[in-house]
Amino acid sequence: MSSDAIAWLGGDYFRDQLAALGHRVVHIPMAATEILDWDTLVSRAGCQPAAVIYADCSLPPPLVGMERFPCPTVFYAVDSHIHSWYPMYAQGFDLVAVSLRDHLPRFRQRPGEGRVFWLPPFPLGGERPPARPPVKEWDLLFAGKVDPELTPGRHALLREVRARFPGLAVRQGRFGDLFPRARVVLNIAEAGDLNFRVFEAMACGACLLTPEVGHGQSRLFTEGVHMATYPPDDPDQLVARACALLDDAPAREAMGRAASDEIDARHRPHHRAHTLAEALNALPRDAVAQRLARARAIHAKYLRLVYLHWAEASDDPVRRARFLAAGTGS
Repeated sequence: MSSDAIAWLGGDYFRDQLAALGHRVVHIPMAATEILDWDTLVSRAGCQPAAVIYADCSLPPPLVGMERFPCPTVFYAVDSHIHSWYPMYAQGFDLVAVSLRDHLPRFRQRPGEGRVFWLPPFPLGGERPPARPPVKEWDLLFAGKVDPELTPGRHALLREVRARFPGLAVRQGRFGDLFPRARVVLNIAEAGDLNFRVFEAMACGACLLTPEVGHGQSRLFTEGVHMATYPPDDPDQLVARACALLDDAPAREAMGRAASDEIDARHRPHHRAHTLAEALNALPRDAVAQRLARARAIHAKYLRLVYLHWAEASDDPVRRARFLAAGTGS
């Protein structure tokens, strides 16, 4: 039975905000090892959805055969700085929302410029400035996991920063609890990405010190107004700019207020939901028919190698067989 429901798979992101716009969104929870084809997806959704959205959860391909899905399909690609196969996989979808702006050209092979669009990060945890500002406990704070094997660049940079600035604090916990308690919040972009922590720190009203990266950061925010920046992997400049901020309390407070206002004005989850809804509404009526007419070619040119790669990489015989079947078309 067909319906007007949108099937949402993967990360939560702005799923609830899309529903708040008046769309009926059916959430399909997925185990990390699941691979869904159209029939399985319909069974899990309890209907034939009017659209399918896969919101990146940094897993092997969770959908197969989407080049033959009879409804509009969307891939929200967040971790393209980690997974080099994403642009090829994306060619099986009708719309592709890309978090990292500089990666947009990699995805514009089949869908074309109008169907591949930028959808920047936003505050994932709903962070906001506290009603009563807490006492500042730390001059310079980095919040997040630090592991020499999982995050070697972050670990090495923080070691260098601490050697120059012994008062550096490193903590783990809820950003909304931690960031307001720091005079300066430090961000590190290990892979050179415009990460969610930028938006989460700003949403808290924190004075943010973040690396100079591409991906549209300077289009969204102004240096010295919403944030302060440092050259990536340069601990000397990082500490110098942190010390300059610590010497200027009015500038720090003004920066935090401006950052929080900018997040509220343009970078909350409902802003991203609205952008995606507009893209879906603007999708040409014949987009699905065009994809279906080229489904065999799309599979052969783009998807086949992705599935065969994962068939070879998987150590689970069931998943290996599923990916192999998807790759060979059997």
